[in-house]
Amino acid sequence: MSARPVLRFAPSPNGELHLGHALSALVGFDMAKRLGGRFLLRIEDIDTTRCREEYVTQIFEDLAWLGITWEEPVLRQSLHFTTYSAASDWLLKLGLLYPCFATRSEIGEATETRPTALDPDGTPLYPGLHKNLPKEEVALRLGRNEPFALRLDMDRALDALEGITGARRVTFIELDDEDNPQRIEMDPADWGDAVIVRKDVPTSYHLAVTVDDARQGVTHVTRGRDLYAATSLHRLLQVVLGLPEPVYHHHRLLHGPDGHKLSKSAGDTGLRALRGQGVTPFEIRQRVGLAGNAPEGSARNLS
Repeated sequence: MSARPVLRFAPSPNGELHLGHALSALVGFDMAKRLGGRFLLRIEDIDTTRCREEYVTQIFEDLAWLGITWEEPVLRQSLHFTTYSAASDWLLKLGLLYPCFATRSEIGEATETRPTALDPDGTPLYPGLHKNLPKEEVALRLGRNEPFALRLDMDRALDALEGITGARRVTFIELDDEDNPQRIEMDPADWGDAVIVRKDVPTSYHLAVTVDDARQGVTHVTRGRDLYAATSLHRLLQVVLGLPEPVYHHHRLLHGPDGHKLSKSAGDTGLRALRGQGVTPFEIRQRVGLAGNAPEGSARNLS
């Protein structure tokens, strides 16, 4: 870990940044300045089918316009799949992952006929279709090159967690808006046998973000409240992989007139469009509810 606090903003280049992204980036950047820390930018582009290079360029332009600066080089996740594979290989050696060949339709049918509990994202928990396949069948399917994901065997993972910490639940420190710490306890079992390595790419968001925060020495993870529940799964992975524990701050979310969280898919007003309308960086800070003056250099207009 660095002697100085290390914070990061980690957007996915699958659409234009909007006001919600501005809030997240500014919260992290402001905290880094307040703590005398370093600020990193990471491009989370593991979804190579949806991520586009033009959005990467727009991310750089939007953040610079807001007055946000970051250290170079910028980590691009799509260039580091071997790093994530090394982590998943270790989890395999620990016996904590298993191949799942089930298709989405098979899983959907199984959860319709045998309703299960929902994970924190509101998705039915995986019904364990391929959790206990005979080794011979697994070898046969692998030999036929059938697509598969690697799922976390939550029961075994909790056993490993208990062996390391003496408990089957995880804890972490959450900072409020005034940087006051509170120790939070969560149950990773809420996620069931979560996907750790996707069928289409050799990682998942959960694995990649956990590995990258550790190798970049991130000490303070700032992100939206929509990722609060995922912290239990990330802390579980940190413990079993022997990675450091960062401090967390999950900031409030911005919502549109319909009450839903701002999103790229919903076509919410992007920062690029607002810049073109003559909106200033200071006005952006006001719109996202951040008090105080804009950071030095934020008056630049790149439109």
